[in-house]
Amino acid sequence: MIRFIIADLRKYWIGSAVVVLIVALAVALGVAVTLQERALRLGSARAADKFDLVIGAAGSENQLVLSSVFLQASPLPLMDGAVLAKLAADPRVAWAAPIGFGDSFEGYPIVGTTTVLVANLADGLAEGKVFTQEGEAVIGANVDLALGDEIKPMHGTMEEGGQTHTELAYHVSGRLKPTGTAWDRAILVPIQAVWHIHGMGHEEHEHKNEAGKAPEADHDEHQHHGESHADAPLDEHWDADVPGLPAILVKPKTIADAYKLRQEYRADATVAVFPGEVLTRLYATLGDAKRVLFAVAAGSQVLVAASLLLVTVMHVGQRRRQIGALRAFGAPRHALFAIVWLELFALVLVGIALGFALGYAAARAISNLVSEGSGVSMPVGFSGEDMTFLIVLTLFAALISALPAILAYRQSPAAALRA
Repeated sequence: MIRFIIADLRKYWIGSAVVVLIVALAVALGVAVTLQERALRLGSARAADKFDLVIGAAGSENQLVLSSVFLQASPLPLMDGAVLAKLAADPRVAWAAPIGFGDSFEGYPIVGTTTVLVANLADGLAEGKVFTQEGEAVIGANVDLALGDEIKPMHGTMEEGGQTHTELAYHVSGRLKPTGTAWDRAILVPIQAVWHIHGMGHEEHEHKNEAGKAPEADHDEHQHHGESHADAPLDEHWDADVPGLPAILVKPKTIADAYKLRQEYRADATVAVFPGEVLTRLYATLGDAKRVLFAVAAGSQVLVAASLLLVTVMHVGQRRRQIGALRAFGAPRHALFAIVWLELFALVLVGIALGFALGYAAARAISNLVSEGSGVSMPVGFSGEDMTFLIVLTLFAALISALPAILAYRQSPAAALRA
């Protein structure tokens, strides 16, 4: 029986290949949609796990998370810098790291921050050391630079017609270990350097002069008016005169502290969010899109099943003489049923297997493209849900394959030979 089926498939190999391809493409669409949606959900959740609480100026919570956690370029309103000083002195806060953005270098975002964030963002440095001066920078794991390379920050991006800053050039002092987040493609620099080259912080300088304190050195005057010196030491002690900030990443000491801080800073001037909660709302939107895409995939599979039935019924009709001859030579009905059923079932099974492989390859390719652009690692893999889908497809294939086999089983040999 097996030799007969193999010989029959070889004889009608073009039609067999078409059946396999149709099934594979239909299955691949559903598999790719499922795997890619799951990869996006898991990748973004892992990226958000690095940050417990984000505080920013009152505005869009979604944009605050996308800009501060996923480093998606978008202007954010600035909140009063005194918020940072208050958080730094709060006993409920393990650490609070300000971030400032707006500059870039060769497509990589430059993020102004502090040494405390560098120390807590990844599991240490892969090489080099944390920045200790204004002219030093720590790069993410996926930034294509080497230690000692020069970085000339550009305000905005080249596509937006950005202009290169001439006040300061950073030099790479260290590289972070991989985090699987957008920060793997970021360049981290001292936030005070970002303030200085953008002309921020001069209010603090003038305030100190009015209080009767002379500037420490002549170059300090230039720092507060848009000039910075690469060898200037870092000062990460915050007071009420800190310049405005787009966001502050906060690590509360306990879960209870996290909820209290979020409630306290959800005020008229500020907003505090858990990135995970914001992502949950975004997942709901993605879930709606997934259902639509999966409905399209299911619809295509129904059409494929209908076309397969039509093709196989026509195929059985064209082979009535062959089936009649087999019956005339003594082939039992159950043997004919088994031949027709096994032949079609084998083709559909091959198509399903090929569809899973194609769907997985498509999801991996899409995830790689997304990861290259965003830096967020997108894990693609099968789960128990996919195995359930495979079992259901296999049972459905067995049922579909049985219908033309029943036609062959019921066919009269005398009528078939007269056809």
